Amino acid sequence: MDTRKIVLLIGALLVAAITAFMARSLISGSPAPVAGAAVAAPIDGPEVLVATRALPVGTILDATALKFQPWPKELVQGAYYIKADTNVQALQGTVVRSAITAGQPITQGALVKPGDRGFLAAALGAGMRAVTIPISAQAGVAGFVFPGDRIDLILTQEVPGGGDGPALKTSETIMRNLRVLATDQRTDNTVGEDGKTQVRGFSNVTIEATPKIAEQIAVAQTLGTLSLSLRSIADNNTELEQAIANGDIKVPETDDPKAEKAMMARLAAQPVTGNNTYAVGADVSRFQRRSVPGKPAEAQTSAPAAPMVTGPAYPGAPPPVAAGPVVRVARGNTVTQVAVGGKN
Repeated sequence: MDTRKIVLLIGALLVAAITAFMARSLISGSPAPVAGAAVAAPIDGPEVLVATRALPVGTILDATALKFQPWPKELVQGAYYIKADTNVQALQGTVVRSAITAGQPITQGALVKPGDRGFLAAALGAGMRAVTIPISAQAGVAGFVFPGDRIDLILTQEVPGGGDGPALKTSETIMRNLRVLATDQRTDNTVGEDGKTQVRGFSNVTIEATPKIAEQIAVAQTLGTLSLSLRSIADNNTELEQAIANGDIKVPETDDPKAEKAMMARLAAQPVTGNNTYAVGADVSRFQRRSVPGKPAEAQTSAPAAPMVTGPAYPGAPPPVAAGPVVRVARGNTVTQVAVGGKN
């Protein structure tokens, strides 16, 4: 090969190597491009009161259902609750009159305040009734029951029976998952100067019930003493299994989370009666009774034995009939009727 060509080839290779090295240095030395995060433009408007979750009709508002959120000033309406002019604590205990979706601004016309006409009717669910029952301070969980809470109703009574012994003392849970609407005349959670909810005793409580449960509560007040048992917010698993077994709740056929959430919402708002649990005096103390006292032995009189009737008087004749319950004894062609309690 010609020497000149060899020299040109070597020179070209050197130039290519130098160019590649310089390009690599430039690439490695330059900072990697960083994807800039999209920053939302701040909303130019006041903070308005919105719902943190879906609020169906009849919901009694608490602190967790409300929050303030910036809202475009051109979309702000006069019926909105503006942060600068709103006391959120004063809205606790109000009732939702029209359904509000999560994140929707709350309007003044959508709420009914305690003391307004139609407040209690707005708090009631469809087909439900309001029932007021008297209770003592001890039976009212020392005042720690507020509107919107869920309670169980316990009936305590004495069953005398027919004997002279001490009466049977018993207590049973007759209704479960009842919603509290008001205590005495208070339908809001009063907040003190320290920002904490004030706990006060009460002698009457108004609860939400179906028409049938309302009738049962009216009868229960004549039987004994009624007490309240405060329920946990998450205490619905047992009722769910029982409702599914009884057919009161239909399990959705699909795995739609919305359908399951709707099923749980129906269960949480459904009062339960039947399948009562109970305790008697002997379950607490060995000196108490376990059953209703019966009649003393000396007061029990036995009826005289009925005469034995034999028959028949002639072959083929029907046997004579004895009065009262009888036992027929067949000996060959002879049928003997013996009254219950008699002797053969």
